[in-house]
Amino acid sequence: MIAALSGRALAAAARAAGYRPLVADLFGDLDTQAIAAAHVRVPGSLASGPKRGALLNALDRLSEGREPVGLVCGSGFERRPALLASMARRHELLGNRPAVVVAVSDPEQFAALCRRLGVPHPEIRRGPAPGPGWLEKRAGGAGGAHIRAAKAGEPPRRGHYLQRRAGGTPVSALFVANGQDSRVLGYSEQWAAPLPGHPFRYGGAVRPATLAAATASAMAAAAAAVSRAAGLIGLNSADFLVRPDGFDLLEINPRPGASLDVFADPDGTVFSLHVAACRGRLPDAVPTWPGAAAAAVVFAPRRCVLPAGFAWPDWASDRQPPGLPVAAEAPLCTARAEAETAAAARALVERRQAAILELAGMSR
Repeated sequence: MIAALSGRALAAAARAAGYRPLVADLFGDLDTQAIAAAHVRVPGSLASGPKRGALLNALDRLSEGREPVGLVCGSGFERRPALLASMARRHELLGNRPAVVVAVSDPEQFAALCRRLGVPHPEIRRGPAPGPGWLEKRAGGAGGAHIRAAKAGEPPRRGHYLQRRAGGTPVSALFVANGQDSRVLGYSEQWAAPLPGHPFRYGGAVRPATLAAATASAMAAAAAAVSRAAGLIGLNSADFLVRPDGFDLLEINPRPGASLDVFADPDGTVFSLHVAACRGRLPDAVPTWPGAAAAAVVFAPRRCVLPAGFAWPDWASDRQPPGLPVAAEAPLCTARAEAETAAAARALVERRQAAILELAGMSR
């Protein structure tokens, strides 16, 4: 079973690994409906996540008369450990336990952990910003839309905290862990799709990231140290800002993250590694991915309703069902691309973003 804001990427990975995914998420896009053995669309929102009772009932319905091997959770639960605990009491959780999620999602706990381990991490505070150069973030937030520049002298809003702004290129490390050891599967570079008031909204990712060997090694060591100290298991990702003279670890996503699309494989190796690691087993060698791959969110520039029979290209994922309204600046789909180099893959995926909007009559 899979529970997430959007379960499509996890469902595709599970299906490739030979499983029959049972999915509960907010969207029920065309891809998920085609991939899943069963699906329940759960009410909720991207900001607050799925509604608790509806999600628990959906999982009970999906498991009725079946024997699921376990429950894999995607995004949407970092700020809701009680809901995660409720799911874990009903179903075998293939992923991090609530206490572990809290340990790496709570700003103070995570900052203290990084200090103890000597991992570079930007300064945080709960009080007013002492001057410029600070960001306000929602604790346990995902997707980047919750991040904004903090105003000097103003305290963070409820449920938010301040983090000193750091420079560098956003790079994510996808890694698999078994509670003691970990293996980095690869690095991807990320970029934003800014909006007024939301300059850090997640836009897309491309692999491989361009990293010096020494930098990559140091980043892997930092992720391994945090992973071991927190007891992480399964697929996780570590978000860094990388500079020529070093890096900062911004956060750990204690679940399979947005970069899963650029590490997709037809044999389902990545999902199989997740299940095995949750049961204590790590690979002797990590898989490799030829060439480069990119994935980018296509946001609708205005409210739209796609007509029945809309001709989706085969490189589009998360395709919204026809007849359902898509709000302005909400995700319309995900565009994917593969090429020989990261630069070529990113250029191609950006052209495909524009092509989708043109097909839908919404060119920016």
